[in-house]
Amino acid sequence: MGQLLALESFRAGGNTGIHGEIPMQISNCKGLVYLGLADTGISGQIPRSLGELKYLKTLSVYTANITGDIPAEIGNCSALEELFLYGNQLSGKIPEELALLKNLKRLLLWQNNLTGTIPEVLGNCSNLKMIDLSMNALTGVVPESLAKLVVLEELLLSYNYLSGEIPLFIGNFSGLKQLELDNNRFSGEIPAAIGQLKELSLFYAWQNQLHGSIPSELANCEKLQAIDLSHNFLTGSVPHSLFHLKNLTQLLLLSNGLSGEIPSDIGNCIGLYRLRLGSNNFTGQIPTEIGLLGNLSFLELSDNQFTGEIPSEIGHCTHLEMVDFHGNRLQGIIPKTLEFLVNLNVLDLSMNSISGTIPENLGRLTSLNKLVISENYITGLIPKSLGLCKDLQLLDMSSNRLTGSIPHEIGQLQGLDILLNLSKNSLTGPIPESFANLSKLANLDLSHNKLTGTLTVLGSLDNLVSLDVSYNKFSGFLPDTKFFHDLNATAYAGNPELCINRNKCPLSGNSHVKNSTRNLVMCALLSLTVTLLVVLVGVLLFIRIRRAAFERKDEENILEWEFTPFQKLNFSVSDIVTRLSDSNIIGKGCSGMVYRVETPLKQVIAVKKLWPVKNGEIPERDWFSAEVRTLGSIRHKNIVRLLGCCNNGKTRLLLFDYISNGSLAGLLHEKKLFLDWDARYNIILGAAHGLEYLHHDCTPPIVHRDIKANNILVGPQFEAFLADFGLAKLVDSAECSRVSNTVAGSYGYIAPEYGYSFRITEKSDVYSYGVVLLEVLTGREPTDTQIPEGAHIVTWVTKELRERKRDFTTILDQQLLLRSGTQLQEMLQVLGVALLCVNPSPEERPTMKDVTALLKEIKHENEDFEKSHCPSKGDTANPKAAVHSSSFSRSSEPLIRSPS
Repeated sequence: MGQLLALESFRAGGNTGIHGEIPMQISNCKGLVYLGLADTGISGQIPRSLGELKYLKTLSVYTANITGDIPAEIGNCSALEELFLYGNQLSGKIPEELALLKNLKRLLLWQNNLTGTIPEVLGNCSNLKMIDLSMNALTGVVPESLAKLVVLEELLLSYNYLSGEIPLFIGNFSGLKQLELDNNRFSGEIPAAIGQLKELSLFYAWQNQLHGSIPSELANCEKLQAIDLSHNFLTGSVPHSLFHLKNLTQLLLLSNGLSGEIPSDIGNCIGLYRLRLGSNNFTGQIPTEIGLLGNLSFLELSDNQFTGEIPSEIGHCTHLEMVDFHGNRLQGIIPKTLEFLVNLNVLDLSMNSISGTIPENLGRLTSLNKLVISENYITGLIPKSLGLCKDLQLLDMSSNRLTGSIPHEIGQLQGLDILLNLSKNSLTGPIPESFANLSKLANLDLSHNKLTGTLTVLGSLDNLVSLDVSYNKFSGFLPDTKFFHDLNATAYAGNPELCINRNKCPLSGNSHVKNSTRNLVMCALLSLTVTLLVVLVGVLLFIRIRRAAFERKDEENILEWEFTPFQKLNFSVSDIVTRLSDSNIIGKGCSGMVYRVETPLKQVIAVKKLWPVKNGEIPERDWFSAEVRTLGSIRHKNIVRLLGCCNNGKTRLLLFDYISNGSLAGLLHEKKLFLDWDARYNIILGAAHGLEYLHHDCTPPIVHRDIKANNILVGPQFEAFLADFGLAKLVDSAECSRVSNTVAGSYGYIAPEYGYSFRITEKSDVYSYGVVLLEVLTGREPTDTQIPEGAHIVTWVTKELRERKRDFTTILDQQLLLRSGTQLQEMLQVLGVALLCVNPSPEERPTMKDVTALLKEIKHENEDFEKSHCPSKGDTANPKAAVHSSSFSRSSEPLIRSPS
């Protein structure tokens, strides 16, 4: 290439067959104006000789494998207008020499590993129209010098560690169209000066530390289409003027402290298709003007204080896919007009005060995926029409006042696989025989009703993970299956006529004994003989047992329990200790035995009883040190809660929330329940969020050191919980700063650097997480016997993909392909993330913050692609759109089709 002296343009974007490094001799092409190597296999560093290309206007090397820093010599390319280096593994700081590029119009460096601050001198590039530095590790504040960039149209800084306040000079950018500041550490108030941005169409500042109120001046941005200020500390009411923005399509204000009422003015936002105000303090009634929003697809008002009735006018919003009103104070009835929402996937009205009956026509919502109306005052019968909702995966009607029998039609919902909960009602009659069709069902709760008959039909439900039929009027025998053999007795308690043991059941055909005098006499004689023997032996044993009891009593008096709760608990140590029986064991590991314990108030917890310390032995780790107290203070939705610790000097107990679906490893490899791609994605994203919290949000950061599929627990709605912190260390602790004398982690998941250095870093967690991703994608364990030549999963995947150049699909779980094949693109993109995580060099691995961002981006990208917002690949006029699919792809909202 260096011999093509007259070359002006080289475009090879999208050619994955191109590999190797950019040759230094490229500097010989003095007339080069355009260099395009985007989306190729180009690797190595950017040659410093590029600085000799004085006529170069476009340098486009995005989504390749470029490493190293951005050479300062690029500042010598005085004609450069477009610098596209995003989607690589560039590190180091942004060179200040970029300030020499007076003609630079677009600077796209997002999704790299850049550190340091935004250069102050960048304000000298007065022609800049687009800056995208998002998805890096930049720190510091937004420099004041950027105020000079008066022609700026896009400022995208999301997913960094930027701090300080949103600068007042933001109002200087009169042509600004997109402002993305989300996922940083910005504090202070949203400046009123933002109202001067007449061209602004998108404003994202979610997941920061902003406080104060939403400025009413924001309504002056008449072209605003998307606002996402979720997950901040905003207070006050939403300005009424905001609801007069005719172009507004997305308004997301989740998880703040906002209050007040939703004004009737909302009916003016006729283009609105996302309205999400959940987890705030809104009051008043849901305005009837909601019915004017004909394009609305997401309507979430959950976890607020709304009162009154659900307006019947909601039936006019025929494009709705999700309605979530749970956790309010709504009253009245479920409006019959819901039948017109034929596209509805999710309907959640739980935890309100709704009364009346369930509309019979609710079955017309044939697209329903999740229906939750639990914890209300709903009466009457379960509509038979629900049998028409063939896509239903989760149905929860618990804690109401429903009566009558369970309709036969419910058993026809063969797609019902996540949860069927009809508990705490007044249902009568037998379990329908049609329940035998619910072969995919994982969780079934029929407890606290008045149901009768036998449980025979449940014996065919092979995928059941949890079952509760307690406190009914069931009779007959338990089904003779392994699931029922292993079932805890609490799951069927309160059914006095239920026969647990076939040999000792009064219904087992022995009633003729009562009519046989001979048998009665024989039984009496036998009983007398046995009694005499028992008395004789009992007298001999009594003294011995009594003596042992006194010895145990003395020992327990000496070993008093020290109970350290990490939150308010409604049970005592004795409530726990007395229930640690063999029948309650649910698992065993290298650190101890795990029990499932139900407290007197019916709270189910998991208790880990650590292996006892031998006399004279000093435990390697003190579970009750300040470090455990730190772990006990962790509060994150994707980390199992450590409720407390118990210690009497000999026995040590750890108390956790009980997670019903067990571990990810159990679900993947024991085949009790098939996990489709949506479920697997939900689990890996949740686990990533948990690790991100440990690494980036805890002070000091915490390294887990034993990330594996066995330590990722799965909740009833396929949410992930990180567990087992037996090896966790605080990053700035003395213990963490020195070389460990033991290998941390589990075989198959341990990062390769442990072979030559036992030092602890967050990047070892990233590697282990990458192994878990491969496990989820392939369905194989890290050292699976099915892997040829006994290779490790990382070695095998790398060899299949790079050396043999086989079709990517050959390494994926074939059952997953069979059932979720339409999501192949997402699977392959997650595979790419996994390969980044298992890079043998710790420095080259992404942070968990980067991993979480990448996973979320994958889902958003593919969701938006389906809406045809994605231009062609290669060296496009808007290269960011080719990967992001849409400028709206970074909003804070989850997917509607996720299993949860």
